[in-house]
Amino acid sequence: MISLQKDPRALAIDQPNLVYILADDMGYGDLSCLNGQSRIQTPHLDRLAARGMIFRDAHASSAVCTPSRYSLLTGRYNWRSWLKKHVTEGYSPPVIEPGRMTVASFLKQHGYATACIGKWHLGWNWPMRSDRPDEVDFAGRITNGPVSVGFDCFFGISASLDMPPYVYVANERPTARPDRIIPANEGKTFWRAGPIAPDFQHDEVLPKLTQRAVQSIDERTREGRPFFLYFSLPAPHTPILPTPAFLGKSKTNAYGDFCLQVDDVVGQVMAALERNGVADNTILIFASDNGCSPMAGFPELTRCGHNPSYVFRGHKADIYEGGHRIPLIIRWPRRLAAGAVCDEPVCLIDLLATCADILQEKLPDHAGEDSVSNLAAWRGEKLDHSLREATIHHSFDGSFSIRQGRWKLEMCPGSGGWSSPRPGQECAGLPAIQLYDLTADIGERRNVFAEHPDIVAKLKELLTDYVRHGRSTPGVPQRNFGDADWEELWWMRGGTDEPTQPQKCS
Repeated sequence: MISLQKDPRALAIDQPNLVYILADDMGYGDLSCLNGQSRIQTPHLDRLAARGMIFRDAHASSAVCTPSRYSLLTGRYNWRSWLKKHVTEGYSPPVIEPGRMTVASFLKQHGYATACIGKWHLGWNWPMRSDRPDEVDFAGRITNGPVSVGFDCFFGISASLDMPPYVYVANERPTARPDRIIPANEGKTFWRAGPIAPDFQHDEVLPKLTQRAVQSIDERTREGRPFFLYFSLPAPHTPILPTPAFLGKSKTNAYGDFCLQVDDVVGQVMAALERNGVADNTILIFASDNGCSPMAGFPELTRCGHNPSYVFRGHKADIYEGGHRIPLIIRWPRRLAAGAVCDEPVCLIDLLATCADILQEKLPDHAGEDSVSNLAAWRGEKLDHSLREATIHHSFDGSFSIRQGRWKLEMCPGSGGWSSPRPGQECAGLPAIQLYDLTADIGERRNVFAEHPDIVAKLKELLTDYVRHGRSTPGVPQRNFGDADWEELWWMRGGTDEPTQPQKCS
């Protein structure tokens, strides 16, 4: 453990602070620094970009939130866990396996103070009065949550802001017991019916979490230890509830206003780092967990001339780029050049290996099996080869794709998510696979699988190897978890036995 008596300014040279702000369902095209045609002007994110590095080819491992969060924290593809499709809910069991290394536990081992504030959405074990999901003992202690995987402290909510139970949890206990059931809400302010605590009000959640995040920065700075703050926002996900100060400010719709509130949150965090004198040696990362949700109101935004997915096809939940290509901005004044742009394909899954590289440590074989250090790209080094051999993506219904260089192979006939062609009848008559040349066709409109059988075979073989070996990086093969018969996937069987009729996507 690092002595608290050390001069934090000297210590910071070798151990930078890390603040990771993860937005929920914010599209690549929602940031004015990434989209010159954006109708939503994001001044704080623009300032972050001007002082840091923009990544124009950054991705989540999944097109939905629980799996992408698992990958971010563990450096492991989400489908290697028990969760093979969809997301968890507010009462779900933990997705992160006991004893698995996370970014938090790794940094904690190296003397960091670690805090998680905001939306967890990776499951934990509620104390129960019985086996019924509505018999939670809200006076009891939760287990296998953030504190169990390396965070010193936690304040936040169990899942998305539209998922009950609506209670705050501080470390391992709710701050108050629910005293009533609220009915479901519809539209952009959607939430599900469920129990709510007297200290919980949906439109107050983002401001309250932001206040806690700023307070955490203040407290950790005074302690003099390097710190890791994982600030996981519940916005601009539903319920879309911008506070009065932001209503109408974007001149688009409520979603655009909520994006401006997210931008303001980033500004408050930046101000806290600067006020505490730690901005220069703090790695500040802003990203989104996946693409924008259709709940944002795409038709309304289109009429305003705004596209949250920018030039990419699809949106949240889809295997297409709009589902998993995300905004990513990193500022580290002491090490990264201001105003830099990176076009190297990177993934949120790479955080663990990058942290290990910064601290000049080697990860064990059983950790970060799919994580690749991005430090060389951060430094602007000239690369003679891509950092990642290839990247796998996953859709809401569990469909796979693999990207290598200009080529992206999708192992389903449609979106694998919520845009057309949706899984099921809309896929009838379509080829079982899709191959796109992203250099020539970033919009993924021309399926060229029949013209490049060699590329299809090569990528299918690589995808199969990544699945079977339990890792995509060099090292000892590892075990995938959960119930899945991988051999049932036709592309795992090898050969050219593709179905003549498209497989069902769901």
